[in-house]
Amino acid sequence: MRHKCKVEVRWGDMDAFGHVNNAAYLVLAQEARIDFAWYSRKRAGLKPYFEDMVVARTEIDYILPIYRGGISVDVEIWVEKISNSSFVMVYEISSEEGLHARMKTVQVSVNMETKRARRITDEEREFVMQYYEPVAE
Repeated sequence: MRHKCKVEVRWGDMDAFGHVNNAAYLVLAQEARIDFAWYSRKRAGLKPYFEDMVVARTEIDYILPIYRGGISVDVEIWVEKISNSSFVMVYEISSEEGLHARMKTVQVSVNMETKRARRITDEEREFVMQYYEPVAE
């Protein structure tokens, strides 16, 4: 299963080259990630997860530029790998024009008191396992 949501491309995401700036893709992914773990669950009357996760690594492949602000793009998210305290999320950002970017982030769960990595709880693991699609090797 994949989480799907729409994210707005803002006018301020555009750069001097007339397309969405590379850094804005991180914001698009962040908005989708928060919808995945928080807002979509709140809308469904469910407990949000991972309010204490941080991004430890990001990888982005830019495929097709986005040339317009003020539109919505589709973002699909799934989980590619799960470890004791982290998991890898994959994102595809697309519109009717095609696939714009494919991204990966390594998410780490953090104990907010110690500011160190913590183990993913069984409940959290069960949640992310719904979106698990292992890498075909």
